[in-house]
Amino acid sequence: MPSHPQDEVQQHSLSNPETFWAEQAAHLSWHKKPSATLSRTKKSLKSGTAHDHWEWFPDGEISTCHNCVDRHVDAGNGDQTAIIFDSPVTNTKEKITYKQLLQEVETFAGVLKEEGVKKGDVVLMYMPMIPAALIGILAVSRLGAIHAVVFGGFAAVSLAQRIDASKPVAILTASCGIDGAKPPMSYKPFITEAIALSKHKPKKTIIWQRDQLLWDELDKENGQRDWSRLCRDATVRGLKAGCVPVKSSDGVYIIYTSGTTGLPKGVLREAGGHAVGLHLSISYLFGIHGPGDVMFCASDIGWVVGHSYILYAPLLTGAATVLFEGKPVGTPNAGTFWRIVEEYKVNTLSTAPTALRAIRKEDPENKMLKEIGERGGLKSMQALFLAGERSEPSIVTMYQDLLGKYGPPGSNVIDNWWSSESGSPISGVALVPHAGKDRKTKTRDAKPLGIKPGSAGKAMPGFDVRIVDDEGKEVEKGKMGNIVLAMPLAPTGFRTLWQDEERFYKGYLKRFEGKWIDTGDAGMIDDDGYIHVMSRSDDIINVAAHRFSTGSIEQAISSHPTIAECCVVGIPDALKGHLPFAFVTLSTADHPPSAIPSDQLFGEAQKLVRTQIGGIASLGGMIQGKGMIPKTRSGKTLRRVLKELVENAVHGEFEKEVQVPATVEDASVVGVAREKIAEYFKERGGDLHKATETRAKL
Repeated sequence: MPSHPQDEVQQHSLSNPETFWAEQAAHLSWHKKPSATLSRTKKSLKSGTAHDHWEWFPDGEISTCHNCVDRHVDAGNGDQTAIIFDSPVTNTKEKITYKQLLQEVETFAGVLKEEGVKKGDVVLMYMPMIPAALIGILAVSRLGAIHAVVFGGFAAVSLAQRIDASKPVAILTASCGIDGAKPPMSYKPFITEAIALSKHKPKKTIIWQRDQLLWDELDKENGQRDWSRLCRDATVRGLKAGCVPVKSSDGVYIIYTSGTTGLPKGVLREAGGHAVGLHLSISYLFGIHGPGDVMFCASDIGWVVGHSYILYAPLLTGAATVLFEGKPVGTPNAGTFWRIVEEYKVNTLSTAPTALRAIRKEDPENKMLKEIGERGGLKSMQALFLAGERSEPSIVTMYQDLLGKYGPPGSNVIDNWWSSESGSPISGVALVPHAGKDRKTKTRDAKPLGIKPGSAGKAMPGFDVRIVDDEGKEVEKGKMGNIVLAMPLAPTGFRTLWQDEERFYKGYLKRFEGKWIDTGDAGMIDDDGYIHVMSRSDDIINVAAHRFSTGSIEQAISSHPTIAECCVVGIPDALKGHLPFAFVTLSTADHPPSAIPSDQLFGEAQKLVRTQIGGIASLGGMIQGKGMIPKTRSGKTLRRVLKELVENAVHGEFEKEVQVPATVEDASVVGVAREKIAEYFKERGGDLHKATETRAKL
């Protein structure tokens, strides 16, 4: 029997989802209250295949914008802070109340309506991290339209793909974006080239002019409009738009998943389940309850994390959200995050492990954090949440120790795991392990579950997580396998892809014959029910018929005191099929110039792998260097790129092109990796087997 409140909540959500989610839905305002919570059916495809299907709150009607903005003003909380804008790259700080936000949103919604946007239309957002981006999204939602956010600065070709895929009636953009300490980057060439490349031509492009770099000579004949000018005119005329309710199953937004091949996949998020699921998660998991609480999600609105926890979830509960335009380092230094926590009394900070690695690399002694912590600047921060990629135990342990010293009593570092498809965390450790109406009053009554560094916590309400082998059969606790989800998913989870039901089936259900939804991740669930996400399924390495995850090997190597970051890929081996091959970045300020590590460092890393994983997992080689591990803008390591580079090098093809996804944070990193790999293999004389055989003896 469950012995902890989080276990009890989870059991309730799976054994009786109808009553569980009906109670959660009651927290929100509905234009038409649903008469049922969950319906289960079969969906037939054109190909003749049928699969399990479900729908949350099937006959309900709701306005997400009303629940995020109007509802709080109506409740008398209009003077509470909604958005805290902090932009060290422009030296701008601003606070926007719910009352001010309502005025901005209803006016701009009136503008969009006048420009031809209506219920069910798609509006594409190509924006930097500024308040206009959030106002624009809420205005689109207010009209019952669907938004599709694409990163500002995304390549024109990739932007054109998303224009053709979503067919927006309008594009909302800004004159420029500012990426860290770099000069302002004009968005005009990206937008104009993308529209020229795309078959679908949006009728309107509405531009927010930024002082740092203007978009000059608006082409009015082709639908280009000045955002601020339109809003000023609308204000003078008293133009506003009210909330347009939509069906619970209607779309709120489309988010395109990253990938290295093929056309982008548009995950569709639905109105009813999205609002209900996020409203629960922000209080239950993240401990943010409403007015007076402050959430700082250090992500980007181009990622699902930013959609959910910069914008929607904090506003659904009436809390304040920090909108940050900057980087964890360099704007101006590695103390930026901690300065924001202190200045705005942040209760919960959510970021990616890669951000903390960058901070650790620049401030290895944590001097900036300690300076703020010693004057009590972190006493408001009840938790640091990590997501976007696997968090190595050393990162969790280090910051847990720091929070234990400088944070409030009971503060935690919590790894949580989720995806664009899930819409909210699939697993984590709930700060407030009660899901009833009295959960806020019980905050201090129940302690969260214990933290296990290296795990992503336990399953969240509504997500039924299983581990199966390649045949789809469940494996015992503690055994590695494919991580899958039973249906139905929690309400925030997707049910289809935008206008592509066949692709939804082929991409997520077909592998296990419709029984499970395939997450594409590999890992295990331990005896206590904690989920360990080790790697993507295609990052499993077969070494002499033994299956190893890259994540577990990386975890072992990263426990070395001088290794700040590690990435492991599999490389071909004539004897064993594949061998693990490591890329490491050292924590020392002066990085060795050679790509080849010392025998001592390699030997120590090898010993860690053999001790923690086993002798069969011994490394086939290791390259050291900085700025050579490519990542996406959300911080996910692009192992496939490094793997392809290494495989090419094995065959002496050092200059052969590799596929680099458009979501790469910095494409120049791939060039650095190519040079390091070439240096390593040429130094080894091109005989990989001989080289690895020699290294294996260390």
